[in-house]
Amino acid sequence: MAESRRSSDSPSRPERQRSPLVALTIARVLVFLREPGAIFWVFVFPVLLAIGLGVAFREQPPEPARVAVDVADPHAAELVELLGGAAGVQVVQLDRVTLDAQLAKGTVDLAVAFTPPDRFDYRFDPSRSEARVARLVVDAAVQRALGREDVATISEHTEIPPGSRYIDFLLPGLIAMNLMGSGLWGVGYAVVQERKGKLLRRFAVTPMRRSDFLLSFILSRLVFLVIEVVALVGFGALVFDVTVQGSALDVAVLCFVGGLSFTGVSVLIASRTESVEVASGLMNLVMLPMWILSGTFFSYERFPEAVHPVLQALPLTALNDSLRAVMNEGAGLASQLPELAVLAAWGVIPFAIALKLFRWR
Repeated sequence: MAESRRSSDSPSRPERQRSPLVALTIARVLVFLREPGAIFWVFVFPVLLAIGLGVAFREQPPEPARVAVDVADPHAAELVELLGGAAGVQVVQLDRVTLDAQLAKGTVDLAVAFTPPDRFDYRFDPSRSEARVARLVVDAAVQRALGREDVATISEHTEIPPGSRYIDFLLPGLIAMNLMGSGLWGVGYAVVQERKGKLLRRFAVTPMRRSDFLLSFILSRLVFLVIEVVALVGFGALVFDVTVQGSALDVAVLCFVGGLSFTGVSVLIASRTESVEVASGLMNLVMLPMWILSGTFFSYERFPEAVHPVLQALPLTALNDSLRAVMNEGAGLASQLPELAVLAAWGVIPFAIALKLFRWR
């Protein structure tokens, strides 16, 4: 009788247990959602940054050449009259001290003096592109005013090709930079915090595998990757009319591999670090050089050509280049295999090393 009762109370089949990796990943996601500060830095801050930079570098009509004339010049009125009607020229009269100061600061591009009947003196800084352009514009206006005739017929085409604006260049860089920041801080910082709070010691006495523990951080970050990328791309499309020229699936694959590369580096940083301060320093040491060198806000081609191979081997550079190629040029994923190889190497190799080095205490 008792045996029959025990048989009826027991389940007819073994209860299906949830995978430790799945349970840990869900826990990481829930913990993240309870942190308003983390949500702000991952989702809101990149949009605010895109707004600020997009407005600052929005498409505007070309600024006129800023030309200064010394008010004490006895022929200043003639010079102002001569240049005042020229297209693309803005003339101001300043005293000599103010003129010299503004010319040094770049507030004015060119200083002009006139000695009748036909002598003009130009003062400008040849290292500034605006000053060189102002010199050409003013000289053309002066020569035409004095009777020069253009013998060549010129036709101008001023169309802006898709994907060539600064905001088109900037948005893929912001996506990549956000993936790097959320990958490094969202994974490495959290692991070190749990080690400092003695939580990892409790995990050490469980049958949990270190690979499950570390992968749960990585997978939880990838859950939010979709939201991060869609938010930035959608914002760019709605506010700045940014169009993805290539395949959305290719963009998703690049972001997925890029996210994995940064989380792999982050896990390596956190594998033995015990102090939050040390972890912060190491992550800044990794991120700050790439912010400057990897072409997020300006092209890394401004650096000497000899260092380009080194810069192209950085994960942020590879992700920037591949995202811009797909989003702005419509390139296919097959053409980005070198960049994908760089990203995969930065994800797999550091993670494999971290598995060897990781300790619970």
